[in-house]
Formats: sequence, C-alpha cells, structure tokens
Amino acid sequence: MAIKGIAEGKYNLREYLAFSGASVLEDKKSVFVGTGLPIIASMLAQRTHAPSLFIIFEAGGLGPQIPELAISVGESRTFHRAVAASSMHDVMSIAQAGYVDYGFLGGAQMDMHGNINTTVIGDHDHPKVRLPGSGGANDVGSFSNRLIIIIANQSKRTFVNKVDFLTTPGYLDGPGARERAGLAKGTGPYRLITQLGIYGFDEETKRLKLFSLHPGITLDEVKENSSFEIMIPDKIETSPEPTEEHLRTLREEIDPAGIVLGK
Repeated sequence: MAIKGIAEGKYNLREYLAFSGASVLEDKKSVFVGTGLPIIASMLAQRTHAPSLFIIFEAGGLGPQIPELAISVGESRTFHRAVAASSMHDVMSIAQAGYVDYGFLGGAQMDMHGNINTTVIGDHDHPKVRLPGSGGANDVGSFSNRLIIIIANQSKRTFVNKVDFLTTPGYLDGPGARERAGLAKGTGPYRLITQLGIYGFDEETKRLKLFSLHPGITLDEVKENSSFEIMIPDKIETSPEPTEEHLRTLREEIDPAGIVLGK
C-alpha cells in the first residue's frame, strides 16, 4: 500500500499530504489553520496557485506571508507582513461572524459524519492515549464555512464508527444536526485527505464519500481501512501529484529544517 510517487522515491508521505491539502485551497479565500500540515499546505498554496489566500492564525495573525514554517500558531512568524497583529478574541469573533471560508485541521479519529477526536483514545478519565486536545479546533470546526481535515494514517483505528471523544463537530449524527446544535446552516466538513485518497461528504446524507484515489492506491485498500462503509461514487478521480517546483518550495522555502516534512 503505497502512493506511486512515494514508492518511486520522488517524495515522502508528509510532502504528498501537504501538496494535497494545498490543492483543495482556492485563491482569494480565507483559511483558519491548525498546527503542522495545515500550515504547510496553506503556505504552499499561497506560494503557488493561490497568492491571495488569506491565512488566519488562532493567536491573532491575520493575512501573514510566512517566511518559513512556524512551529506554533502563536510564534512571531505567524505575524510576518500580516494585515493585522490582532488577538484570539478578534479571530474567534471573525470566525463566529461567518467570515472564514475554510478551517483546516488534523485529527486522530473520525467517524462517517466527519466528527473529529483529538482529545483521548479510550476512556476520558483513564485513556490509553492522551492527545493534545481541542485548543481552537472546536471553534474552527464549528464556525468556518467549510472544514478541511487531514488524517495521515487511515485505518480501522482512525476511521471509527464512533469517536472516543467528540473534540470537533462534523455533521454530528447526520442531516440537520449542526443546525439543531445551533451552528450555521451550510457549514461543516468539506474535504478529508488521507494517505489513500481525498474525500468529500454527500450532500443529502452528510456521510463520507470518496472523491479521488491517490496514484497507485486501489479501491479495496480504501474499503479495508475503515470501520464504517464509505460511499463510493460511480466515477472516481485520480488525485494530482506535486511537480518539482512544488517539492522544491516545500523543501527549500517552507520547511528547510524538515521539522514536519522530515529529511
């Protein structure tokens, strides 16, 4: 089970996931990013096909042009050449007012409706693994118009029937549930990226639906690595691959130290 370009030694998995995340972002849109791959993907989009992408950070950086990878959402590089060095209060207020086009988060577990767990694996009081928790992730998932998610290791342990802890709401238990919970109509998960493919969510059922397979990945591999049934469309696209310029930008400009992407 390997993406063709990874098997051929052209790039590693984290580089491919960062590129895939960048590919779903649009120019002249705003994106509220979480730590790690979401930052890298947004930086790559801004340096390539989306130069006017407006990046937002939880600590108050609005519209920065980040010189190289910031190791947290609150360090000084997240304010570099920004439109404003604001505050967490202002950023969350902007999101709640409906001005954020995309939220961009990672996750440890997810169910068929896009609900995310980044808090604990197992029982909350006596967990097998304690994870970083929400931070601003609940707000990002609740208030952004569209949510993009990266889960690097799709398996039956990460694609679960019910998350061990609901950190960030997706479509909760299905159609209409976000609205009943008091969240804005039309918001919710938009794209999910894993090591196997890119997914969307069915408009009617709000269930996870395959959008494209990464080069070299089979449909059987997608089905085998999920505890729930994934919706499969009649036509399945093939995910794009990074160019040499994408890879150079990632390695030399965005993360030259290999903090997230590795060496």
